[in-house]
Amino acid sequence: MDNANTDVIQGTLDMLILKTLSIEPMHGFGIARRVEQISRGVFKVNPGSLLTALQRLERAGWLDAAWRQTENSRRAKFYSLTRSGGKQLEIETADWARRASAIARLLKAEG
Repeated sequence: MDNANTDVIQGTLDMLILKTLSIEPMHGFGIARRVEQISRGVFKVNPGSLLTALQRLERAGWLDAAWRQTENSRRAKFYSLTRSGGKQLEIETADWARRASAIARLLKAEG
């Protein structure tokens, strides 16, 4: 499985970003790195997709953003979860659990 697809599953990037930021505020590169670490390399986040998603989530009011210095003295935009972002994370997590459960049932089905 050397050529396994490591793209984030379609429709889950927002949920993964919201979950990552529920742990602590961070900049875009940190978010991508954290998703890869926690998924043990199963998922890699495309930088272009990440930027687009962060802008969309900020416009929706689910993230706040502020420019700050990183640990290696670079300027980066740090994102944090808003209260409404936390509520959206709950909604998306419940929806994902419902869908994953349905898929599991389908995969276990026998003729």
